Amino acid sequence: MNKMEQHLDSTLEQILELARWAPSGDNTQPWRFEVLDERRLVVHGHDTRDHCVYDLDGHPSQISLGALLETMAIAASTFQLEMRSMRHPDTPDTRPTLSIEFLPSPTIEPDPLADAILARSVQRRALSRRPLTATEKAALSATLPAGYRVLWLEGSQRMAAARLMFRNAKLRLTMPEAHNVHKSIIEWNARYSEDRIPDQALGADAMTTKLMRWVMQDWQRVHFFNTWLAGTLAPRLQMDLVPGLACAAHFVLVAERRPQRIDDYIAAGRAMQRFWLTATAQGLQLQPELTPLIFSRYVREGRVFSSTPGMQERAAELSREGAALVGQADWDAAVFMGRIGSGEAAQSRSLRRPLRELLIAGGGR
Repeated sequence: MNKMEQHLDSTLEQILELARWAPSGDNTQPWRFEVLDERRLVVHGHDTRDHCVYDLDGHPSQISLGALLETMAIAASTFQLEMRSMRHPDTPDTRPTLSIEFLPSPTIEPDPLADAILARSVQRRALSRRPLTATEKAALSATLPAGYRVLWLEGSQRMAAARLMFRNAKLRLTMPEAHNVHKSIIEWNARYSEDRIPDQALGADAMTTKLMRWVMQDWQRVHFFNTWLAGTLAPRLQMDLVPGLACAAHFVLVAERRPQRIDDYIAAGRAMQRFWLTATAQGLQLQPELTPLIFSRYVREGRVFSSTPGMQERAAELSREGAALVGQADWDAAVFMGRIGSGEAAQSRSLRRPLRELLIAGGGR
């Protein structure tokens, strides 16, 4: 046991033990905790924009940071504590830093979503096609804070969303910039992983997963299989098209105004986490589908994301498909997208680093 663990207040420890289960892209967990005293700490965030094509301007990591804050606030409510947070404006967006304080609040009610924190997970396999009930939809809409709303893609729109994800997957699987990310985030021959995604949680069958492991070791193998052997077809069918059809609906969370600043994305992450935990509390499973929104922003801002010819044009076409689904204004203001439905919880999932690995000494070291 290190010094920080020895002096960690029991209540704060329990709050952080729950908070660390907040979702993050590819299980990167872009946060560390610097404990100041029994009710104060500093959250040191970071992002992966320098090596991850999906972490555009660090915004997905900032969404994850917002999910952390919301989870922390929910956990604190069970101890009749109110969380207050303040971002340090003098820290760079690449390493956002926030001061957190927990204040006694005898009148605060324990947030019922606390019971869903540990149960929440990503389910990448097929779900029930049973439509969401009016009660389920109402609860999911009501949990969103002011300034956010949900758009449902059901029926023929569900099929269109599944096709969008199927075609989007081809973009991801045929560019070397994404291959470098995929190669680093998968833990092979694993049911669980503390810091990556276990291969058994990907949603592919055993044979396809085994082939993926061999092919993904080298980009030349990937390029050969993609060019001559339709190498992306089986993964895209199993991990994108089939799950995209086998669900109750796809959904898009839309902000009242298009997010632009880091605080907008942190707020979006808090809204997203409440939505996801509410789904879990109702026995629903969820899978994020964020990459179409990311590539659409690359296109909208005229930014090159790949050295491979034709990728920009393909992304532009996919962006037009997404806008056709929900309308251009809502597509541009979307902060999160996913698929949802009833079904069993994932049998394989990402875990989290133990709390002792997330505690750091003063000064952010």
